[in-house]
Order: sequence, then C-alpha cells, then structure tokens
Amino acid sequence: MEFLKLNALALGIGYILDLILGDPEGWPHPVIWIGKYISFMEKRLRARGGNLRKSAVLLTSSTVILTMLLTFGALWLLSLLGRIPLLIGMSVIAWTTLSAKCLAVEARGVARALSESVEKGRTQVARIVGRDTASLTHGEIVTAAVETVAENTTDGVVSPMLCLLLGGPVLAMGFKAASTLDSMVGYLDDKYRDIGWSSARLDDLLNFLPARLCGYLMCLAARLEGLDGKNAVRIMKRDHANHLSPNCAWTESAAAGALHIQLGGPHSYFGKIIDKPTIGDRDRPAETEDIGRTVTLMYAASTLCLALCLALSAAVLFACGAL
Repeated sequence: MEFLKLNALALGIGYILDLILGDPEGWPHPVIWIGKYISFMEKRLRARGGNLRKSAVLLTSSTVILTMLLTFGALWLLSLLGRIPLLIGMSVIAWTTLSAKCLAVEARGVARALSESVEKGRTQVARIVGRDTASLTHGEIVTAAVETVAENTTDGVVSPMLCLLLGGPVLAMGFKAASTLDSMVGYLDDKYRDIGWSSARLDDLLNFLPARLCGYLMCLAARLEGLDGKNAVRIMKRDHANHLSPNCAWTESAAAGALHIQLGGPHSYFGKIIDKPTIGDRDRPAETEDIGRTVTLMYAASTLCLALCLALSAAVLFACGAL
C-alpha cells in the first residue's frame, strides 16, 4: 500500500513538473541514453548479419528490459535512503516520461512561425513531423501540427500516465523505451522493415487501449472547452480506422470532429507520395488557430486522464483500508 501512495503522489508531482518545466534544454533526458543504446545495438546487429527479423526481437526486448532493470535498480537504491528520496526519484522519472509541455511548445512554435510566413512554418513543422514539408501549404502545415499533437497525446501523455498508474516508473520507462524504439526503427521502408517490425508491433500493442481511452477523453475535453464534442464523437466512431496505424486515428478523428476540419490524405515521405485516407469532414479550411485549439484539447484530455488515474488510485487505497 505504501508503494501505491508514493506512486499516486509521484504521478501527480511528475505531471506538474512536466507542465512547469517540460523538457529543459541540455537536461540529460533518459530517452537520449535509450536512443544511444538503440543506435549501438542496431549497428551491431546489422554488422552481425543473419536474419534481421530475429535480430529485431533481440533489439526490442533488450532495450525494454534493460531500461526497466536500470530504473528498478535506481529506485531500489533510493529506497535504501528513505521514503522521501524514493518519492523524489519516482517523481523525476514520472516527469521524464510525460511530454505535454514539449508537445505544446513545439506546436505553438509552428503557429508563431506560420503567422510570420509559410516558409518559416514549413521549417518549424519539420521539427515534429516525418513527412516532406518543403511544398506544404498554409493549411497543410496546420493539419500536420494538429495531427502530431492529437496523435502524441496518446503516446506522449496518456499512455505513460496509465503505465505509471499500473506499474509505476519502471513500467512507464519500459513504455518510453518501446516508444523510442518505434520512433527510431519502427518504419515500413526497406531499411527498417525487418529490424523494426517487433518494435512497431510492441508500440501498437502498448498504445491499443490508451488510444481508445484518449479518443473519448478528447471528445469530453472538446465539450468542456466549448468545441463540438458531439461531432468529435461522431467523427471518431466513423473514422477511427482511417489510418495505417490501429491507434493514431482515434485521437486524430476526435480532434478533426471537434474542430470541423479534415486531416489525413496524401502525404509525401522522402519524395514518395503515400495516399492515406482522410479523417473528418472539410466543413471549413484549417486555420492557424486550430493548432492552439488542439493544444488546449491535449491539455484538457491529459488533465482528465490524471484525474481518472488519481481517482482509481484513491479507490484502491480506500478499498484496502489504507486511505
């Protein structure tokens, strides 16, 4: 029961730290070290040769397991120093697994750049999307930013929160490792298809339930924030499968419905046009302000998720007579 209390406190403190501090420049974020390990192992496995699909499993499992073991070891050492050092360590780790402010800062940076010129908007949005940005129109830059914020509300905020709730910092860091793997090697092109398949599948699995919960939280957030929550639900139910990923379109469709804009459609990646289904209805053209509205949706959905997690923790503690 003591762990549950500390874990709930750490989740709340970590969320507040993320809202205030985000990802400070120069901070030795754990993802940097996870990324270094992934790059090292990928090179070693490629150099070794053999069946890359089998090597992919080793890359995925070793990254996640090692990350979780190191996190557990660090917390165990802190526990020897007492309750307060352990709580501080848990809170700091919880903070590093959340990305709400980072998402907001990057998205608002796109909006500011776009208000100056389309060219500056293209340069700024290239920081947060994988598609080619050199020929994007004003509206396409807006929708690219909206899609990124909506999609990453799941894997950057809601999924880590649920992992923190269910397994504390150890599980949350394992999720962060899986997410980093997906962002580095989880692609469908010829270079990564074999070495990254297991990382991509693990990321899909871990985000499966959180994406659906996040979609409904976004719909509720839309209603609370004065947007069209009813249309958000309608579009989400209709278009949640309109994506190559089994998860991304849940939040993207909720955001599209709330804003009455259309997302998705053909995008260029490395000079190749990928024809994607559309999400939402083009009731009006996308405008710069839609980026800020999506950030608001992200913060509102994240706060709702935090409240849900803390309420569940309190309910368990109460049921066990520890509250």
